[in-house]
Amino acid sequence: MAACFKYWNDCVEPEDLEAMWADPEVSQEWIDAGETKEQKILLSRDPDGQPFLTQTEMRAVAEITVSRHFDSQIDPDMLRALAEIASDRQPLCSRYEEKTKETGIGLMQITPAIAEKMFSETDCRAYEIDASKNALNRPFVNTYIGAAYLKWLSNFEDKERDEEFVIRAYKGNIKKAKKAYHKSTLDFWNRYLSVKKSLPSRRNTQNQENESLGSDQAGPAGSASTKADNWLKYWDSVVSPEDMEQLWKQSVVQKEWTKSGEKRGKVRFPLDPKGRPYLSLAEVKTIAEIIISKHFDTKEMAPQAVLCALAELSSMRFVNGVGARKGLMGIDYPTAVWLHRDGYNAYQAKSEEDLSNPFLSMYFGAAYLVWLSNYEGRARTPEFVAEAYFAGPETVKNEDASILWIKFQDALSLYDDPKTVQKSCSIL
Repeated sequence: MAACFKYWNDCVEPEDLEAMWADPEVSQEWIDAGETKEQKILLSRDPDGQPFLTQTEMRAVAEITVSRHFDSQIDPDMLRALAEIASDRQPLCSRYEEKTKETGIGLMQITPAIAEKMFSETDCRAYEIDASKNALNRPFVNTYIGAAYLKWLSNFEDKERDEEFVIRAYKGNIKKAKKAYHKSTLDFWNRYLSVKKSLPSRRNTQNQENESLGSDQAGPAGSASTKADNWLKYWDSVVSPEDMEQLWKQSVVQKEWTKSGEKRGKVRFPLDPKGRPYLSLAEVKTIAEIIISKHFDTKEMAPQAVLCALAELSSMRFVNGVGARKGLMGIDYPTAVWLHRDGYNAYQAKSEEDLSNPFLSMYFGAAYLVWLSNYEGRARTPEFVAEAYFAGPETVKNEDASILWIKFQDALSLYDDPKTVQKSCSIL
């Protein structure tokens, strides 16, 4: 039976939960969310209702695991970065690899074979690992085995290995560790470096909380931080004067804003019944059009309807995103940093809060779309790109139509004729 956790109390030992409460940043995050020690602690949920760990929680799990069991022999940030890439910090994440015929489970995407090897051939005994896959869905158990595996790889075949070998070997399976430097693992290594470098530190996390800006405290899907939403009341507070002027020049937006009584210098975001800021259809269309025309080759770039549909699926047009997906386009901070370094530098995300800028989020969403369209040096199908945008290119098993592709086509209908879009677009 598949694991189904709703509370932290359901998936950690009492001493692990106590250790989490002892971390000042975790306890502050939980208290701010209305949690108390007298009640069960809710796990945050993404738009599909799947539980995930906030970055604050993941940092604490990694640090507690390393300090308890590995005497600082493993860098906790290695665990954090791998969890970010492998599972988006989702403890119930499960992915089957067609090539290896194995299923990765949990935060660190541990396979049963790796768990068994760590348990039988190393001193990995802190947690009881049985035949039940559910044990691998538990955050501390999964992170512990992931750390043990990193330690094992760091001394593979009795040779001291560097970080690049360890991470690239981690991407494959145990049998392929000798081929760690194969070209197939290079993209994973580069992404790992980008993600690791951009992980928020304790000090940065605390500063974000103190400034009441869009932090990882977003929590369950559809309930982005109230503090962040209060800050995101006006367009002018997050968008540059130049981009605001571009919006005012567009007749459809100007008409919409004038009708609702908006004035230059203080344009309000629309709010849903819960007070969460979002963009109208006209605003999303206009930003997509501006970004494409100013920063991309219009002959090669997808039509604006494609970007709008991605925004619809990623964030439901909420300014601060939903769940773990940040901003209008659901582009996370590490991806924005990586794309900027890769040459997409019209905008720069200096912190996670910058992802609340709809122009910036749309720009990096478009850049990621371009990158995916030629993933690993060959042109990709529309189905591949649509699924890879949300799940990552490495998780796409084939290029056949998927549920994500069907949802994407439905979203397209809000902005354009899907058939026209598919025929006229060289990327999608």
